[in-house]
Parts: sequence; C-alpha cells; structure tokens
Amino acid sequence: MGEDGTARLTQVFRVREFRAIWVADLISVAGDQLARVALAVLVYGRTGSATWAAGAYALTFLPAVLGGVLLSGVADRFRRREVMLACDVLRAVPAGLMAVPGLPLPVVCALLVVMVLLGAPHTAARGALLPGVLPGDLYERGLAVIQMSTQTAQLVGFATGGLLVAAFTPGTALLLDAASFLLAGVVVRLGLRDRPRPEPADGRGRGHWRDMVDGIVDIATDRRRRALVALVCMIGCYVVPEALAAPYAAELGLGGAAVGLLMAADPLGSVVGAWLFVRFVPARRRPGLVGIIAVAAGIPLLFVGLRPGLVVTMVLWSLSGMLSTAYLMQAQASFVRATPERIRGRAVGVAASGIIAGQGVAMLGGGLLADLTGPAAAITVSGALGIVLATAGAVAWYRAGTERRAQPSVTVVSRQNG
Repeated sequence: MGEDGTARLTQVFRVREFRAIWVADLISVAGDQLARVALAVLVYGRTGSATWAAGAYALTFLPAVLGGVLLSGVADRFRRREVMLACDVLRAVPAGLMAVPGLPLPVVCALLVVMVLLGAPHTAARGALLPGVLPGDLYERGLAVIQMSTQTAQLVGFATGGLLVAAFTPGTALLLDAASFLLAGVVVRLGLRDRPRPEPADGRGRGHWRDMVDGIVDIATDRRRRALVALVCMIGCYVVPEALAAPYAAELGLGGAAVGLLMAADPLGSVVGAWLFVRFVPARRRPGLVGIIAVAAGIPLLFVGLRPGLVVTMVLWSLSGMLSTAYLMQAQASFVRATPERIRGRAVGVAASGIIAGQGVAMLGGGLLADLTGPAAAITVSGALGIVLATAGAVAWYRAGTERRAQPSVTVVSRQNG
C-alpha cells in the first residue's frame, strides 16, 4: 500500500472487517445519542430539576474515565472479537432495564454507570484490533472515516433524537438503544474473524491489577507515548467553546437557534479536518506535523475574545475543530503504532480515559472561569492555555522523535507492530 496522501478514503471499505467495525460503530452511536436525549427527557420530566438532568447526561461520559483505567486490560486477556461481542450483549441489559416504568432514579443512574463502564473494554478491544484489520496507511484512513462518521452521526442523532423521543416515549427510545447494542453485536460476530488472544509479554498470564499498573507505567516510561498522551489530554482546552455555547450566545444577545449552530461548528470542522488531513497530507509527513497542528488549533480561539458575530465565531470554532481533530487523529495513530500489539488494549483504554478526563476538567474550569470573566474571555483563555500546553507537548514529541531516529531498531519494531 502506497503512502500517497491523495488516495481516496473509500479504499478502507474494500476491507470486509473494517466494514463490520464501521457499521457496528454507527449503530451503537445512533443508539447512544438517542438514549442521551431519552434520559434527559425522562429525568427532567420526573424531577423538573435541571441539575438531575445534567447529572444524568454527565453519567453517559464520566464513568468511561474509570472504566478505561480499570477494565481496558480485559481486551488483552481475551480474544478481542469476543470482548466486543460480550460488551455489546451485556450493555443491552442495563439499557433495557432503564426502560422499566417507575424505576427509581438512583437505580436508573446505577444502571447507566454499568452500561458506560462496559463500553471501556469494547473501545479498547476495537482500538487494538483496528491496526491489524487495516495495515499500513489504511489505518489512518480508517481512523479518519470513523471520526467523520461518528461526528456526523452525533449531529444527526441530536437533531432527530428529540423528534423520535417525542414520537414514542423515553422508555421506547431506551429499548431501541438496547436493540442497537444487540444488532451491533451480531455485526461484530459475523463480520470479524476470530483471532487468538494476545500472548503475554512474559509468556504467562498475570493478574488483572498487575496488568493495569504495568500498562500505566509502560506509558509513563516511554517518552514517545508520554508526549502523545500529553497532547491528546489537552484537547479539552479546545472543546470548551462547545460547553459554553449557550452562555456565549446569550452574551452576544443571540437566541436559542444560535446555540445549536455554535455547537454544530466544532463537529462540522472535525469532519472537514479529518478528510483534508488524510486526503492531502502524505502519510510520511503526518507524525511530524502533530505538534505544529496542536499549537495552531488554539489560535482561532484567541479571537473569540473580540466577541465577533455569529458567522465569524462559527468559522473560528470550525477552524479550531478542524485542526484539533487532525492532530488528535494522528496522535492516536502514532500512539497505537508505538505500542506492542500484546498490550494495546490497556494502553488504548488508558489514553482514552485521559482524553475524557481532560475534556471534563477543561469544561468545568471553563465554566467556572466564564462565571468570573464572561464566556468570550473564558474561551480565549482556554485557547491560550491550550497553545501553551500543546507547545510543551510538541517539544516533548520532537525530542522523542529525535531520539527514535537515533535508534533504528525502535522504528522497525514500531512498524511491525503497526
């Protein structure tokens, strides 16, 4: 497979196993988006509390941080196709139970936490499998296709989820979410070939907790992956605008329609950025551009402090989303390629947890800062902080790359594992 950056993204669909992963992902994302809307409607309708509604929405994300650290090692201890299948089937159970009428809200929240936690080993197993399914440059193209499809599905899901919940009931929507997990599991079972479980590094199995600790230590002691994790974790600075879309629109004197347009700007930029980066940037140049693009992604946010109009703000947020997605996608690809296949599951899980945690901390900090300085100023400060952190990460990545080029054997191993 050549490294021509102008090669079409659609080449990945010639790989049968990738088609299965892609279809299963779309089914799950559509179900999850529907469930988020349904839960918001269900919880707010029963409590009349915005705090309860926001808390239920947060629970669709936050447990993934804990799950990524504690459960992602499962993907390295069992056959990865079976891990994905088991997670899909098991997640359907709490999704279906949440649809039971009159179920106490604490029980609903507990079931939601279980459902989200079970997603962590699924994500880890899929991330570890993908480089084997898509060899060479096809891997980056596959990541771009998944990124574009996921962002598009989220946009459509939020736009249509409310209509579907209104047409049926929140309980029916949750049952549809449960059905989506089962359907995705069928696609995984039929579409992926059965691979043996990864062999332990020392030739014998070890305890789950030892694997978890070793996975964290392994990343922390590797300069390349440590720099990449730092770069992906600070992505939270660049998603603060999405969290502050409503107060920012109010600051500009805009109505509710503007909030939806502002929230759509970043995902739209993400779709375009993923396509442009893989379509036109040659594969051999992408790793070297990670740090530069990460720094550049914060620059458009610096101008938000001027409080431009709606259209200009959307352009700025889209540019930031376009650049941040490009660097994040390549950082993830470089991270996976630099990780031995036998431990990719737990490594991917830990890195994914870092991304989610970074977003959560940044959004919370951005909200607190917005209360003190105003949304526009808070977004500008977040962009500036992102530039500072990205610069530090870029320097670390450059130094690690210089060290890698001085050790040819490391490059050979990385390519074999990728």
